Amino acid sequence: MRTPTNERAVSEVEFHLSEASYPFVELSAVADCHVELTTMIERDDDRYAEFVNVTGADPVQIESVAGETDTVDATFLHRTDDRCLFEFLVSGNCPAYRLAALGALPRTVEGVDGEGCIVAEIPRTYDDAAIVERFLAEIPEADLVTKRTKSSVDPLLPGSAIRQAFETNLTERQREVLETAYEAGYYDWPRECTGEAVARRLDVSSAAFSETIHAAERNLLATLFEDDPGDRSE
Repeated sequence: MRTPTNERAVSEVEFHLSEASYPFVELSAVADCHVELTTMIERDDDRYAEFVNVTGADPVQIESVAGETDTVDATFLHRTDDRCLFEFLVSGNCPAYRLAALGALPRTVEGVDGEGCIVAEIPRTYDDAAIVERFLAEIPEADLVTKRTKSSVDPLLPGSAIRQAFETNLTERQREVLETAYEAGYYDWPRECTGEAVARRLDVSSAAFSETIHAAERNLLATLFEDDPGDRSE
């Protein structure tokens, strides 16, 4: 779905949906809470790790509701006041997952009172009309609310906060693994290097690479939501 256009410009699209079969919509209704995506990271097993903030709900309740679905594995990471940070491993019919698979970059994914909102950016190297059409065909419950052109892609997290967390709240091994993965193209979109390839560069097993990089990602994100860093083990 690529098209030769100005690569710095993006199309921003917003969708609304209220179908309860989608976890972020169902959670906001059943647990009477605000569910918001913080960031999304592609995994090697055709799934995505979604780091999600949940405000106004007990972690046990969230894990219980998420556990009733076949497409989400929920892991509680951290809590501050009435806000909890979870990692959701998602697959299947998750709308944000489908948008990402089509080439869009989900920026806002939230559920409030049983109503879901997804805002995504589509790089101009892709055919935005084709992506929207395909997404609506695959997720017919979604309604396209707005579509506009922006000058560039917005980062999900401020660079200064990420740099500080990277330097102070990761182990030396975790930093090495993240740097190697980044330089190899593991975080490019679309991904240019698999976890297995990065593991070979590091001369470790795929399982060891996966364990360390997932721990690093969790620590990096969790420290952005806490005053006292948590577990930094590999």
